[in-house]
Amino acid sequence: MSKKPMKAFDALQEAQKIAFAPFVFQTTVSLRNLGIFDFIFNNNVKGGVTIEEISKGTSVSEYGLGVLLEIAESADIVSKDEAGKYELTKIGYFLSYNQMTSANINFTQDICYQGLYHLQEAIQTGKPSGLKELGDWSTIYEGLSQLTPKEQKSWFDFDHYYSDEIFEEALETVFENKPKLLYDIGGNTGKFANLCCTYDDDVAVHIFDLPGQLSKALENAKNKGFEKRISGTEIDWLSENPTIPVGADTIWMSQFLDCFSKEEILKILKVAVNAMDADTELIIIETYTDRQKYGSAKLTLEATSLYFTALANGNSKMYTAEEFKTLVEEAGMTVEADKKVGEFHTMFVCKKK
Repeated sequence: MSKKPMKAFDALQEAQKIAFAPFVFQTTVSLRNLGIFDFIFNNNVKGGVTIEEISKGTSVSEYGLGVLLEIAESADIVSKDEAGKYELTKIGYFLSYNQMTSANINFTQDICYQGLYHLQEAIQTGKPSGLKELGDWSTIYEGLSQLTPKEQKSWFDFDHYYSDEIFEEALETVFENKPKLLYDIGGNTGKFANLCCTYDDDVAVHIFDLPGQLSKALENAKNKGFEKRISGTEIDWLSENPTIPVGADTIWMSQFLDCFSKEEILKILKVAVNAMDADTELIIIETYTDRQKYGSAKLTLEATSLYFTALANGNSKMYTAEEFKTLVEEAGMTVEADKKVGEFHTMFVCKKK
């Protein structure tokens, strides 16, 4: 169904919002980080607070508050009554206190903002041209362990928010057939590996990841007391001939394949197929753009694609479920089960043809 045509005046207004979107975003970050959101919210009970009271309570000048709150009011982040008292709107509340929105804002600010300036160059070259704003690496994955603590927190908080919530639910499917050896491809911090060992006392997990991430994952496993059951191998999937050994009952790939181009995904899946037998399950979990209930979720994934383009590697994106099914088939597997997991995720359980 086509959308109702927008009036020219309304379209012009929306165009200005896009033109000045970075101004509104940085205003939001400043209002939050300077404690202004908190001060206004904590005083909502008395019907709002004046700019003079906010200045006294936050040590921010009335001038500074003025320029921030004026545009925040125009963006419907705060409201001001006839007495000049400010309150947070519902939008303002979610910008400040919603966990998902906070993860998105911090990721955008600390990881993506400066790099996105180079988006056009990244599109033209197929290289993550904005990555130089963070460090001198070919892909962001090489540099995750070298990001500043603040940058690491923002990156991992974003990554974990859209993955960790489904781990507990996914474990039921993972352990239906009682795997004794599980390969965790792209194990990241090792959180899923540790959950597997907590869930089942007999399973062993082998993590395949880049050196920096693998070191962190194995350190976390040791801290959890699982160093005898969680092991690892360094691997660069972009090298000429990556391989993994046979023997796994289950191969787990959670939000891993979207970090690669279609050609690279097919290569990785074929490597996995070569290590599988007829009983091995390969489990893929992704957030597909064509399987989102809410427009905001679809927008988040499409924005994440631009992060991949400008900063992560220059050639990957968030894909549709149908694109992944085609790649699974081309690699020599079939999708035996197609399950919804959590609010945003889909699980494919694959078997070798």
